[in-house]
Amino acid sequence: MARLDKADAVFEGGGVKGIGLVGAVEYMEEVGLQLQNVVGTSAGAIVAALVAAGYSAAELRAIMESLDYRRFQDMSTLDRIPLLGPALSVLKEKGLYEGNYFENWLRKLLAESPRKVRTFRDLHMDGETPESKYFYRLQVIATDLTRRKMLVLPWDIRDYGYDPEELDVARAVRMSMSIPFFFEPVQVQDTRGETCFIVDGGVLSNFPVDILDNGKANPPWPTFGFKLVDRIQDDGRVEEKPNRIRGPVSLLRAMFSTMLEAHDARYIKQKNFDRTIAIPTLGVGTTDFGIRREQTQALHGAGREAARRFIERWDFQAWIAKHRLPEVLGQKGANDTEPTRVEMEEAARA
Repeated sequence: MARLDKADAVFEGGGVKGIGLVGAVEYMEEVGLQLQNVVGTSAGAIVAALVAAGYSAAELRAIMESLDYRRFQDMSTLDRIPLLGPALSVLKEKGLYEGNYFENWLRKLLAESPRKVRTFRDLHMDGETPESKYFYRLQVIATDLTRRKMLVLPWDIRDYGYDPEELDVARAVRMSMSIPFFFEPVQVQDTRGETCFIVDGGVLSNFPVDILDNGKANPPWPTFGFKLVDRIQDDGRVEEKPNRIRGPVSLLRAMFSTMLEAHDARYIKQKNFDRTIAIPTLGVGTTDFGIRREQTQALHGAGREAARRFIERWDFQAWIAKHRLPEVLGQKGANDTEPTRVEMEEAARA
């Protein structure tokens, strides 16, 4: 296998399970692979933003393992009203939690990063022109519920009359991680004065691994998908952690964690499956904000191990011959099929 020194990356969303993504990034860094353009949804957007800002894998690990995820559950005065608070918050504010703590936390990290990031103006790729889809190191996936469309930020902020260069990166990531009803949506006013409600990108696509594909103009390095999958037991069965529903808050949590985690799982084309690092999540749920330190360490280790096994068998030239050449030539090939559930399980277990 030829030495691999560069790759683009697409990170799936998965809430607190994102520490597994960091473990995979750490292994990639150790073998000398430098991530170029990065894309992320929800928790994947957080990791992608910090990678794009220049943080090392070791720094990412320290950030994620020291974080008290429960602080993301910031409440307004309305939220704190006994018994009725959560319901009133959803009705009036359209979300249980404010999301302000998260946004301020990320904005501070970006400002202190090696690239001193504030807006997407600080994330240009060297050698790319503004017309190139690779102009920004970072792209973030969100969902506009008002217009019923997926957003790729910063590019699509132009549709609302704003300059992509001036879009605040922390704000864009805040849009991407706003699980409906769990966090308040981000409200954006368009040029017609209409208020649009922006929520978690996973509502429409939690894992857009083909978003950086560009036909014959693809860069001379691969795009890898970093996907969070269920834990695989020794006998090959998927270990599914049940959602415990005890009231309205846990019901909403179960509803939307199920939606975000299941949306793309059945529709990953073989082309994308073959370039996907399947990271077992060890039974941790998307909104398990009370995750213990030993769980975060185990998730990190699972990400490292998944990346190691993937890189050992990765062959970029074979992937090009199997998928990219038939596609460029207009032929129907293996990229038009979908992996079976058994294949997905074997990838995570391999």
